[in-house]
Amino acid sequence: MSNERFDVVLSVDRTLMTNHHGKEFLGFMTTGPPILVPEKVWMAIAAPKMKVDDIGRPREAPYGLRKIEAALLDAGIKAAVIDPDHLGKHLKNAKVLGIGHHDYFALGPPSSEWWVLTGKEPVNSRYFKRFMEKPEIRAAKNNGLKIIVGGPAAWQWLWMPEYFEKWDIDTIIEGEAEKVIVSLVEDALDGKPLPQYVYVGVKDVPQLEEIPLIRNASVNGLVEIMRGCPRGCRFCSVTLRPLRQYTLEMIEKELRVNKNAGLDRCLLHSEDILLYGADGIRPRPEPLIKLHEIARSYFEIVGWSHVSLSAVKYAQENYSLISRLSEIVLRNEYDFIGVEVGIETGSPKLAERIMPAKAAPYPAYSWPEIVKEAFSIMHDARIVPAATIILGVPGESTEDLVKTLELIDELKPFRSLIVPMYFVPMGVLKDREWYKAKPSKEQFEIMKACLKHNLYWIRDLSKWYLKDMNPFVKYLLRVVISLVENAAKLFRLI
Repeated sequence: MSNERFDVVLSVDRTLMTNHHGKEFLGFMTTGPPILVPEKVWMAIAAPKMKVDDIGRPREAPYGLRKIEAALLDAGIKAAVIDPDHLGKHLKNAKVLGIGHHDYFALGPPSSEWWVLTGKEPVNSRYFKRFMEKPEIRAAKNNGLKIIVGGPAAWQWLWMPEYFEKWDIDTIIEGEAEKVIVSLVEDALDGKPLPQYVYVGVKDVPQLEEIPLIRNASVNGLVEIMRGCPRGCRFCSVTLRPLRQYTLEMIEKELRVNKNAGLDRCLLHSEDILLYGADGIRPRPEPLIKLHEIARSYFEIVGWSHVSLSAVKYAQENYSLISRLSEIVLRNEYDFIGVEVGIETGSPKLAERIMPAKAAPYPAYSWPEIVKEAFSIMHDARIVPAATIILGVPGESTEDLVKTLELIDELKPFRSLIVPMYFVPMGVLKDREWYKAKPSKEQFEIMKACLKHNLYWIRDLSKWYLKDMNPFVKYLLRVVISLVENAAKLFRLI
């Protein structure tokens, strides 16, 4: 066994240190509590253990941790991502533990909604708390270990100060951390005092040339193609960051890292894949086609993280671009690609108020028609949208909810999943009240409509989604689907 020692160890709990059996969407299961099955079964489906080397370094790790690892390695600091089950081998010698998370305390969407509806703590929060209570972490902390936390959910520590004190956290980094992490770690290694809170504002984010490229493989081959979003939705924190687009050379280098690690797939990531190389918010075919051709030259399976529905409509109407991209990435006539999209509301009035540029270059009042047309385009191109709806937005009216309910019903012909989520105060609306109420009559009807829609499509989608999965996991997932269907019928939800 190697005796390699690291000054900085980066890690996180099992809900994120996993590749979800190569199925990113299964990761959403970790945002809820176990439903109808034991926690061990739930986690076996959603978050299996990762393959590691002889000292506990995972073959794949969350992309954010890989970026921090790369920044530290580029600065000559001995750092490594370590699987949570192998921390004991390294924390006795390490001086810093860095942790990044998407939802530390299950306060984000959709975790917060599951907690309100079920009264049970989601597994992401449960597992993070168990992670922080690991004896090896507590022992190392007592021996002087510095703990720095960050990631997309860093803001949650400000809402949970009792845990900041309980676990003696040294520093919270809120925002993009690549520029500030090196100096903080260097201070920690030199025994200098650390600030409790660091906020990386718009003026302080790394410029394109300051963003490090990953040195080791990311979960399911995720590769970032750009940061930020120009649409300015009031409920979203990403819009507060400036837009930076990776060069094709940068993207290809990260694709190569994942390929060399033996991964068989990649996931192109940005808040809107179709805006890569765009003219403002208007997609352009040349850069997108080149991007996908490069990705396809490395991997059989090419996935997307997010697209906007207005970009789907514009790209297809003007260039038949959605059809052309699907021809590049889909391997055969039985293949599909899944992607996360935001519907958020079916109300034109609410859309104009909280996300006026979401529909651009089309007018916000036409939002419901944009959604339907985009869903139709994706259905024909064998692209499966996993869509979100936001409930409890400040100022939401009964009329707004009725419009959303009507839109969901009109989306039934299109292969998709629709997930309702409670409003969480982020972005421009971060000073507003959290939505924690039990659902109103209209909100509950929307939840029922989403469940009905999803169960209508789930059997058809599972034939594609589960076809190359481990047979035992496939069986467990089908059992869970059947239990949910039976429970929905029992309680007359469908």
